[in-house]
Amino acid sequence: MFSRYLAIFLSMIVVAGCAATADYSRTAPALFPSAENFNKIGNDYFLKGQYELAIIEYKKAIEIFPEFAKAHSNLGYAHFEMRQYDYAIAQFTKAIDCNPQYAKAYNNRGLVYFMRGEYDRAIRDYNKAIEIDPHLAKPYDNRGAVFILTGDTEKACSDFVRACELGECSNYEMLKEDGFCNPEYLAMAVIH
Repeated sequence: MFSRYLAIFLSMIVVAGCAATADYSRTAPALFPSAENFNKIGNDYFLKGQYELAIIEYKKAIEIFPEFAKAHSNLGYAHFEMRQYDYAIAQFTKAIDCNPQYAKAYNNRGLVYFMRGEYDRAIRDYNKAIEIDPHLAKPYDNRGAVFILTGDTEKACSDFVRACELGECSNYEMLKEDGFCNPEYLAMAVIH
């Protein structure tokens, strides 16, 4: 059973790595195409696992456009992958400051809190991501992982089912195979 929980946790990390999208709440400066180019180069390095080079490119993008929420979030995720959690939180927070409606930045910051064992803070960020964008699957999936680890299987299954409805089914399917999160289990949970 532990291996299933480990697989759930690892799927959170792998899928969330591609979590940033273009979300701009302010008008971009004329130099924005150049900032976007550095961000894309950073993404190329990130996908190759060359996080230090990705960080350099994300910082160049931010130097050109300091309010570039996506670049801050990507920089945060590169730090997250390098287990530099304080830097990651700072960058995700900066992304949120730049664009308070950036649901994926809340989700990503929640991942860092999750890794640090700060489950209440992780759930708070996942809740905010869901409030902003209720059609985003990963915050439900990630919050479900917190619930499963803290023993609240009913809430976990509810979140995993919702994540699956939105297209993210890996954790739901694994737990269903183990006898959790299937209709019989959920009916039993409601009765008790």
